[in-house]
Amino acid sequence: MRRRERGMTFVGMLFILGLVGVVLYAGIRLTPVYLNYLKVVRSMDAAAADFKGTEAAVDQAAIRRSLEKHWQIEDIDSVDAKDVEINRDESGTSLHVAYDDSVPYIANVSLSVHFEKTVKAQ
Repeated sequence: MRRRERGMTFVGMLFILGLVGVVLYAGIRLTPVYLNYLKVVRSMDAAAADFKGTEAAVDQAAIRRSLEKHWQIEDIDSVDAKDVEINRDESGTSLHVAYDDSVPYIANVSLSVHFEKTVKAQ
């Protein structure tokens, strides 16, 4: 009688390692994109904090200048500070940004990510 073998074959192991490698490579390629998004969020939070609890939050030009200053400090290049919408309503002032970022993956395949964030300034 033949004994039944247990375990993974070499071909099975190569297949699993290939899949893990593809996913790991995608994570490596997307890491800078997400780090840049975190810089955008941090800059928007800092600009909103500059005007929290003050009447100066009504002045959109002052908010935009503060946002551009924080954008320069963080060295953000994926989205421009002019792309941030500054909205004023009865609950206060809010900053909203929505943008897409893509990164080349393999050959002519790219990975695309959509980011959206709203921050209350007042």
